[in-house]
Amino acid sequence: MRKYHLIKNIRLEEDFLIINIDGNDFNFPLKIISKKLSNAHPNELNNYIISPSGYGIHWPSIDEDISIDGLLKIKSATKTHRGKSLTLK
Repeated sequence: MRKYHLIKNIRLEEDFLIINIDGNDFNFPLKIISKKLSNAHPNELNNYIISPSGYGIHWPSIDEDISIDGLLKIKSATKTHRGKSLTLK
C-alpha cells in the first residue's frame, strides 16, 4: 500500500484542528475545513480514524471524511480581504 502522508498528533485547540503531517505541524480553522466538524461536540471530534495510507481522516460519529491533500490545499490557498492578500494559517 502506498503511503501518502505520515499523520501524527491530531489535536484540537479552541476552534482549530492541529495535525502533524509529514513532520510539520499545521493549524486548520474548523470553520474552513467543514461545517460538520465546526459544529461537532469535542467528544465527536476526538473520535477519528486515520486511514492506513495516511490519505485522510474519518470521524465516524458525524460521518465526515477529510483528505490530507485537501487540507494542505486549504493551507496554501490565499484569500483577499479588504484589498489585501491573506494566506490562511
